[in-house]
Amino acid sequence: MIRFLKMHGLGNDFAVFDARKQPLALDAAAARRLADRRRGIGCDQIIVIEPVKDADAFMRIRNADGSEVETCGNAARCVARLLLDESGKADVTLMTLGGPLYCREAGSGLVTVDMGTPELRWDRIPLAEAVDTNQFTIEVDGENLTCAAVAIGNPHCVLFVADADAAPVASLGSRIETHPMFPNRVNVEFVSIKADGSLRMRVWERGAGITQACGSGACATAVAAHRRGLAGESVTIELDGGTLGIELKDGRVLMTGPAVLAWRGEIDIS
Repeated sequence: MIRFLKMHGLGNDFAVFDARKQPLALDAAAARRLADRRRGIGCDQIIVIEPVKDADAFMRIRNADGSEVETCGNAARCVARLLLDESGKADVTLMTLGGPLYCREAGSGLVTVDMGTPELRWDRIPLAEAVDTNQFTIEVDGENLTCAAVAIGNPHCVLFVADADAAPVASLGSRIETHPMFPNRVNVEFVSIKADGSLRMRVWERGAGITQACGSGACATAVAAHRRGLAGESVTIELDGGTLGIELKDGRVLMTGPAVLAWRGEIDIS
């Protein structure tokens, strides 16, 4: 039996395995079994904490469909919470496939993650062709959709809509995820501007579908909104699972939000 923690950041939930002392190799099939909400643990992503040089830990991430992805903001807060409590330190560094994440204690159960510098070049997000990533169109089922594209360790497509709550996230998000414009598939955010200047965001996550929150998606949304003149350098983003605070500072993106341990368990992954 292998121990794990069930954690979540605003309802975006994870099965977290600590492999710093004993290696744990999870392939795509094993990740799909673990993520299954009827026959497994049930989660949006599988997280494995591994040892690494020049950082406090390496965070490996697999989506519910088994695909390995570069980064995850909500998971970063959860893993950082564990390491901060374990070490008593005020800040920790997590290495991911998408690069390092610098995490610090924010008080009141919150964690701030420096998600790094957003990537805005079309060929590095990546997109299939050269466009202005601030505003371009793609065709989906005969309809032209105006999008913005940002990479925050992983690729995001942001659509500003009149009412995010009424947006067809499931049907349209799934089509955009696999659109030819996005060769590595893409996370899709549907965003509307609230009367108080905050942003309402709903998300279709690459490899996971609709989730209650997406940390990197909130960061990408803040960047896209600021580029369009729709938000300032500090903005609150309301997701299905709660709110995140995003700050754009010195060219980097800082995300602050909660990380919750729901329960502990053991499972035979064989």
